[in-house]
Amino acid sequence: MNRVLKSVSLVLFWALMLAAPPATLVLQTAPVQAQSADPAVAQVQGFYDALLAAMKSGGTAKSRYDKLKPAVEKAFDLPANTATAVGPTFAAMAPADQKALIDAFSRMTVADYARNFDSFSGEKFTVEPASIARGSDHFVKSSLNTGKETIAFNYRMHQAGGDWKITDIYLAGNISQMAQKRSDFASTLASGGAQGLAKKINQIADKSLN
Repeated sequence: MNRVLKSVSLVLFWALMLAAPPATLVLQTAPVQAQSADPAVAQVQGFYDALLAAMKSGGTAKSRYDKLKPAVEKAFDLPANTATAVGPTFAAMAPADQKALIDAFSRMTVADYARNFDSFSGEKFTVEPASIARGSDHFVKSSLNTGKETIAFNYRMHQAGGDWKITDIYLAGNISQMAQKRSDFASTLASGGAQGLAKKINQIADKSLN
């Protein structure tokens, strides 16, 4: 679990070091009225439940990957995540290149969670009971208490296939993870195209699972 603290610290460091400021989020819209169960909140809570179960099970990164893969696929709109992380050129790519990138990005996403959340030491996720509406999107605010510090994780979500799905994560409450990844991917995409980027993303996943 200590790896997630290091991972978050690195993300925050590089976000501050970027020449262009990272995309940020300020939530000021009134919360959606709490109902018997806010479906966007329930989606995030379900993902956290699966994440905690994988942390408590321990094991290898590969075994946690297998446990987390269905939960990540259920909670995240992985094609939309990929398109945002790659940038505007994604829409014009050949279908085969789009699929290669979505497959690689999906694999990397699961592998990152399997690596960073590797054990349980009393950590607690807290999800606010009502999401915040902004246009057609909803935002779910949550936090991770590690026992030493509390880290905010806010989720941007939209409806896809009748379910609320995560399209972005705001680390420390307002730093867009998809914007960060787009910056990380830019040079590889420019030099190697879609296939070069897919190869790099798969290499990142391989490293997380070793």
